[in-house]
Amino acid sequence: MPLIKPSDVKAALATVQKRIAQACASRGRQPGDVSILAVTKGFGVDAIEAALAAGLTDIGENYYQEAREKFATREWPKGVARHFVGRVQRNKARQIAALFDVVQTVDDLAIARALDDGAAGQRKTLSVLVQVNAAGDERQGVAPDELADFIVSLRVFSNIRVRGLMVVGPHNPEATAGAFERARSLFEELRAASPDFDTLSMGMSDDLELAVAAGSTMVRIGTALFGARPPKAKGASSIGFSA
Repeated sequence: MPLIKPSDVKAALATVQKRIAQACASRGRQPGDVSILAVTKGFGVDAIEAALAAGLTDIGENYYQEAREKFATREWPKGVARHFVGRVQRNKARQIAALFDVVQTVDDLAIARALDDGAAGQRKTLSVLVQVNAAGDERQGVAPDELADFIVSLRVFSNIRVRGLMVVGPHNPEATAGAFERARSLFEELRAASPDFDTLSMGMSDDLELAVAAGSTMVRIGTALFGARPPKAKGASSIGFSA
């Protein structure tokens, strides 16, 4: 697999930033209100290095084992946050809590409890986002009408801090804008009663314009920064989301 060059990522980042700026302009938003999570799933450590060299400070991975192997090869600069954006498997939750700074895909109390235990073991506070199924399709996530109660139930955990919501766009592209608008409404309603809420993670390489126009504060970008991902190794897990 060819090495990813920092110069190429910087050029790609400029294009992504331009897309964000144009989407913000369409809704009277400021581009600085939208952060970029560089999703390095499937790429080598060179992608992480290139993202950091380009000035990005949020790095996302989907798989614990892959992330553990890549993260172990480097020291992390102060201010960089490592985000887990894949499906949390209960038997890996404690390890994920130890390795990452943010987990974006919490939608189950048992998983939240395991993450809380893992964070406690590290004497840290783990930031989490609640994944909401804004489209009401077969995707993972808390149903919108159960979301407020679910977030209240997370308050019993003292080592996790709920920072907002995470949304994956629906399979049907025609439903994407509506799902994103519903997610933004949910976010605004909950933020009024949740002072820690500051993140609506919504939008990826293919639909970031719709997400930003709807109110996303963080877009999860992989292929638009690093190019097409290499084919999965035979037998690799398929639990995760594209970016």
